[in-house]
This record gives sequence, structure tokens and C-alpha cells, in this order.
Amino acid sequence: MTQNPTSTPRQTGDTACCSEFAALSRRSLLRGALALGGASTVVGSAVVSASASSIVPASSVLVVLSLRGAADGLSLVVPHGDPVYYAARPRIAIPKASLLAQDAFFGLHPKLAPLLPLWNAGSLAAVHASGLPAPNRSHFSAMEQLEDADPGSSARVGWLNRLVGTRNHQTPLQAVGVVSGPPPTELVGPVPLMTVGSLADMEIAGDDQYDTDPAGKRRRSLQTLWGTERGPLGVAMRSAMQATTDFTPVRSTADNTASYGDSDLGRALSEVARVIRGNVGVEVLTVDQGDWDMHTGLGTLEWGQMITNAGNLATAVAAFFGDLGDQAGKVTLVALSEFGRRVVENDNYGLDHGYGNAMLVAGAGVKGGQYYGTWPGLANTLDADLTVTTDYRSVLAEIVSTRFGSSTASVFPGFTPQILGVMRSA
Repeated sequence: MTQNPTSTPRQTGDTACCSEFAALSRRSLLRGALALGGASTVVGSAVVSASASSIVPASSVLVVLSLRGAADGLSLVVPHGDPVYYAARPRIAIPKASLLAQDAFFGLHPKLAPLLPLWNAGSLAAVHASGLPAPNRSHFSAMEQLEDADPGSSARVGWLNRLVGTRNHQTPLQAVGVVSGPPPTELVGPVPLMTVGSLADMEIAGDDQYDTDPAGKRRRSLQTLWGTERGPLGVAMRSAMQATTDFTPVRSTADNTASYGDSDLGRALSEVARVIRGNVGVEVLTVDQGDWDMHTGLGTLEWGQMITNAGNLATAVAAFFGDLGDQAGKVTLVALSEFGRRVVENDNYGLDHGYGNAMLVAGAGVKGGQYYGTWPGLANTLDADLTVTTDYRSVLAEIVSTRFGSSTASVFPGFTPQILGVMRSA
């Protein structure tokens, strides 16, 4: 087997390890939003807002998977029909003979094999040459723009926050987040959020009797203290206690993490599946996977970071859809990245920051088994990018309209979506 070269030849373009992304990659892996109104409070690690109401099972669930660090879409969804791809990447290009799900122009990375059953069943599609409306090579700035999805606005409101705000019902667990840090931009906005450190943390801190006595000592004390308080803090405290009770079905679901492979992404998606199987009304969940910033050591089919990441991605996503049980028919997953990589490989078996990318859409409502988008052609010059011909918001807008029936004008202000047909009509 060929080993990763030990020499360190000259690196072109960006630095081998982005200090910006190194800081950003410490952001939490699994996050979400709680769609409620009113004040916020903290009970243990749970931040809950507004008043309690009965659980309304979600009719549709959206999972947004962010491949942090700028994944190379040209490696995941390979344009084998464009000869420039092979000329620009003499060492790291994926041979045409190794590609999966080939049509006349595109094929999937061979490490995505666990996703072939979804592709062949028409439940997985790829959209190429997609991305932001204008190039942006800064991880932080591109993430902010991607998640805000409202270019030119001075308001810091995320598109998922706007989506949740369009719903005509509100419950304590309309969405839930497991996070050790602040929420991402896509969830920030006027709709307050709820976050917990992990699924196990969704309980009243210090309520040691909770597992055997839902009205444990700490809970009874809080109920006595806040049960008749009419102000916003009293409302929020009662909501927090109600939310922890309503979350019980999630904690009681089977933990099938072992089937997801040994990766952080697998562990995160296994927790997402438990939340969905709990059927407590969650509609939006977000997941981050880092380590896609491959300036060096992207590698070949024999070694490198890409074969590891692509394999972990495929194993985890395939296990996720196999773990949803009777909830699978309502779940749509979209995978995207803040920007792509350059067309031309650098001297270190890697790729520098680029522009256009590929998106993957899987699950309920997807018109899969095919590739979407208009191919712009590649150029074999040092700074060449894959040009964006499909604004990523067009893909998200189809999901928003077909799966949630929400107004795309409300979720993506001032934007007129391109019709792609990647989603089936509601």
C-alpha cells in the first residue's frame, strides 16, 4: 500500500492549516433550536423559553448536516466527463473506473458505497456547482453568509430560525439542540432557542430522584417556588420543567450508536435519530462535522483524509436512515459546506480554498438517483474555481416549500429560487 509522503514540498495558496478553521472546528457537533415565544431561563444545562404546551408530533423533520472546513465536492461527486478534472489533479483525481452511480458525466466517490441503496432507491440526489451567490474564502464569513441566507441584511437572523418562525404551532420541543457552545447563525433570531449539552442533560439539574420519581425533591421545590409566579421568569421555569418531562420518550429510546461506525459524526447522528424516534415534535436539527479543510494530505484512494472522511460520512448517514424506524418517511437530510476547493491540486496532495461545491439531499420527498445542476466547465489554472451555477438557497427553498409548506419568501427574503426539481411536490 502506498503511504502518505513524509516530505513537505512547497504549499501553494492558503496555509497548510487554517488558524481560522482550527478555532471554528471547536464548535459543537450537534445543535438545534426550540421554537417558542417569551422569556428564557436556565435549568441545569437546558435553556428553555416560553410557556409549555402539549407535544405536537412533527409531520416533517429537517436535518441540516454541515461539512465544516469546506469539503471538496469535486472528490465526493466527481465530474469524470470533464477532462480538465484529471489534468488539474494528476495525483489525487478519482479514477473513472472506481466511481459509483455513474452517468455520462458524474460519479460518486467509491467510499460513499454505503449510500448506494439510498441512491438506487431514488432517495439520494446530488446537486453540483452549488454554493453562495458570490465567492468567499473565509471560513467564518462564509459560514455566517451561508447560515444567514439573507445577503445585504444587517439583521443577524438565521434561515432556520425564520423557517421555524413560519410554523403555525409552537410546542416546547418543536426543535431541540445538543450543544456545548452558542447556537450557529442559522438558528439565531427572534425565535428563542433551547440547548442541552447532551440528551442525558435534558433533566432538572440536581433532581437525583428523577429517574424513579418524576416529581423528585428538586422538581417539587421548583414547582413550589415558581408554580404560581405570573411573570415571564415563572412562565419560563414552568416551561423548562414541562419540557424535561415531555423529553422522556427520547431518553427511553434505544441507543444504536454501535451501528454508526467509530466517528464523531456517527455518534452525533445516532443522537439525532433518537430525538426523531422519540417523536416529541422536533422539526429542525443541525449537525456539524469538521475536519474537511484539507490543504494537505487529501490523498488518493490508498491513503489520506478524504477516504476517511468520505467513508465516515457514508457509514453514518446510511446508519442514520436505517435507524429511524417508523419515522423515516418524514425525515429529509441536506448536506452542504461553506465553500468548495480549488480545481487544481497543490504540492502537498491537497487543495486550497475555492468556491463552488456539491450538495447531497436524502430522505423524504427527494427525487433521487440523479445529479442536478448546470455544469459550467473547469479551468486548469492555479486559481481556478468551480463556478456556482445553482444558488444553494434554491435547493433549500425546495425543501422548505415541499416538506414544510412554508413561504420561501419569508425564509429567504428577496430571493427568487431557481426550479431544480430535486424535491417531489407536496
